[in-house]
Amino acid sequence: MLNLPYGRVRLCDGISRRNVLKVGALSFGAMHLTLADVLRAEAAAKKQGEFGRSGHKAVINIFLGGGPPHQDMWEIKTEAPKEIRGEFKPISTNVTGIQIGETFARIAKSADKFAFLRSVVGARGGHDAIQCMTGWPQASLAPLGGRPSLGSAVWKVQGSVDPSVPPFIGLAEKTSHGPWGDSGQTGFLGSAYAPFKPSGPDMQNMTLNAMNKDHLPDRKKLLAGFDDMKRSADHGGALRGADAATERAFDVLTSSKLMEAMDLTKESAKTRERYGTGKPYQFQYDGAPTVNEHLLMARRLVEAGARVVSLSYGRWDSHGKNFDLVRDHGAKLDQCLTALVEDLEVRGMLDDTTVIAWGEFGRTPQVNKDAGRDHWPQVSCAILAGGGLKTGQAIGSTDRNGGLAKDRPIGFGDVFATLYHTLGMNPETTAINDPTGRPQYLAEGKVISELV
Repeated sequence: MLNLPYGRVRLCDGISRRNVLKVGALSFGAMHLTLADVLRAEAAAKKQGEFGRSGHKAVINIFLGGGPPHQDMWEIKTEAPKEIRGEFKPISTNVTGIQIGETFARIAKSADKFAFLRSVVGARGGHDAIQCMTGWPQASLAPLGGRPSLGSAVWKVQGSVDPSVPPFIGLAEKTSHGPWGDSGQTGFLGSAYAPFKPSGPDMQNMTLNAMNKDHLPDRKKLLAGFDDMKRSADHGGALRGADAATERAFDVLTSSKLMEAMDLTKESAKTRERYGTGKPYQFQYDGAPTVNEHLLMARRLVEAGARVVSLSYGRWDSHGKNFDLVRDHGAKLDQCLTALVEDLEVRGMLDDTTVIAWGEFGRTPQVNKDAGRDHWPQVSCAILAGGGLKTGQAIGSTDRNGGLAKDRPIGFGDVFATLYHTLGMNPETTAINDPTGRPQYLAEGKVISELV
């Protein structure tokens, strides 16, 4: 931790130039690593020529943990029997020929900004985020540590946009069922490429430990304290002999950019109102809350320099009261997702930022005795926006009962190939070496041709 007693900064006696970053070091993932360690690894990767384009493309990956019911959202089965069709009616959108569930009135009015994938197949069936974060089943390369998530792979290949902002950030809240709060695993890349988690120890390690906070009543004094620390360290020679990675890590610890991005009070009341809060949190149980503000924070983090922001939104495991859950979760998602897309467009960020919302599998066609739908890995759905994609279309469909893909089945690997494509990476030629030195390609699917 950093101590800022009475607005001044004092470093421990005897601290070496290579240990200066141990003060307030961030813990990325399970292992405690200094930012200098992380940035040295990044510099080494760059030296090996593994970095891609320098443009700032980004992905916001919204995980609807629990398995959202596809037939109650983007493809209402009007011709199916009542016990399959459910309670919702389809509504027309601003795109001729496309109808979606009545819960999503805002999305319907801006459907030209979205693409609806109605035939996602290949779900493993586990209650976890693995396939929505990596595009691969959990068993793939498990002996080597598993496949890296999108954020970890992008960090490895493209590096940082801004040295003071982690390229990969996870906003997922901790959940009682742990896998639903997964922001994305690092796989064989190791903990150096784990997401920065504001809700975890990473933020605690960035918190200043002031001996007397009464002497730091405003932000100016805090920033002045940071400046004192830099000057004191340089005066003592701690920075002059440090390598470039250590200096960059020092910049992260002393920069306010990341903290500013996570401070939603910087947004107008009108903007925050457009996103909503997602409260009261309903149907949460052992899953994630419906934190609408996370979508606003994701936009701010991308704006600050993050490449991939992943979050978990709601708990969609609707074995009972499925329709009540969709009315609650769906209406809240409808509000914050449209606000995010509108926000990105107004700021000129939409073509460079891909937004996706999806879950680990779909729900059964048959409504059970508790007015719920059970697990159904045979087919699921996704909604995308931005990234320069061709939106205003629905791709694929399911059969009359919504049980199987009728046409244009799309695999998780296809979705990820498309996401990597929007980031300026060719999934068919870009590879990352695993611990054995063998190159591993980013995705096993093909870019969805209708979208590009």
